[in-house]
Amino acid sequence: MKTLNYFMIIMACSLAFQGCKQITRSVEDTFIPKPNSQKVSKPAPVPQVIDSTTSKAIMQMQDQLTMALSKVRVTVHRPIAVKHKDFLTNTTALKKAEASLRNLPQYRGKEIFIYRSVHFYDDGSINIMLRHPENPDYVDNYEYRDGAWSKPKPEQLSVNVDIASRSVSLNEVNFTSIANITRLYNEKAAGIEGARPTTSAYMVVWDKVMRWYPGTINGSRQRYSIDFNNDGTLKNFRQD
Repeated sequence: MKTLNYFMIIMACSLAFQGCKQITRSVEDTFIPKPNSQKVSKPAPVPQVIDSTTSKAIMQMQDQLTMALSKVRVTVHRPIAVKHKDFLTNTTALKKAEASLRNLPQYRGKEIFIYRSVHFYDDGSINIMLRHPENPDYVDNYEYRDGAWSKPKPEQLSVNVDIASRSVSLNEVNFTSIANITRLYNEKAAGIEGARPTTSAYMVVWDKVMRWYPGTINGSRQRYSIDFNNDGTLKNFRQD
């Protein structure tokens, strides 16, 4: 009887164990997917048959495309500042600059007074100081560049400055005088060893008297003084 009971216990355990394995296998199959053991066969490459004539034509097209691409240039257009190297002797350009100054809205219909100095450069630019159109005790800086005058920039002045004594009316100044001054200066400099032509010219006011510069010509062996009248004609030329 005991032997039968023992055998029945063993059989029950065995069945229980087999059931556990089935459950475990079912869980693994559900939550732990197994890699597909079947190999995916790649499609066999399709042979491409190109005759010699077609191959030659393709190569010619590739050569033509390569040649065409080699000639392509990317052009980036950027504004280039124009340098007017002849500005100091260009009477037309100088007249235009003066007329443009006189036509500034704030000075239209009013007399313009130059304060202290006006500078001209061969790149086409001008720097000038003008008395304020409304308040004569104020002075503004203006710059002429690329054919247009800038907006006024205030000049800081000392309380001891006599603005009136260092001012002159634009009606007494002719911008085209610069052309004559530059021409005379460069002619004299050409005959002096080591001297160079001027790249700028300017006018200075002192005690309501104008004086044009440059006033000296420096050579490698000599130095000369040169003076001009208000209209740009030669006043004096001598060796120092």
